[in-house]
Amino acid sequence: MSFSDKTLVCRDCKQNFTFTAGEQEFYANKGLQNEPVRCSSCRSNRKTTRTNEPEEGYVRYGVFASFGGRTPRQMHPATCAECGMMTEVPFQPRGDRPVYCSACYSKVRPPESEGTSERVG
Repeated sequence: MSFSDKTLVCRDCKQNFTFTAGEQEFYANKGLQNEPVRCSSCRSNRKTTRTNEPEEGYVRYGVFASFGGRTPRQMHPATCAECGMMTEVPFQPRGDRPVYCSACYSKVRPPESEGTSERVG
């Protein structure tokens, strides 16, 4: 496939910029099907403002948070049924089952029996 430089108009600053043949080849090799809509300086500005200021309605907690770092897991306050200490759990306590803090849950959880993954039959 042959590539040649194209002149595009930036979505943000409305200035013309060149989408070079080399960039087009790079996009094609990476499987990118859409042409860029911003010039390189507007792309850079957008990247820096996006990392410093989260999108409206989102709080960034890093890549280790749920949903790819977009939204934090909602935690709910609860009282541990074993020790009585306040804790937070990632589910809404309903009241019909006991809720434990991490330390007490380690003590009261049923032991994992060996060989539970074996299939019979």
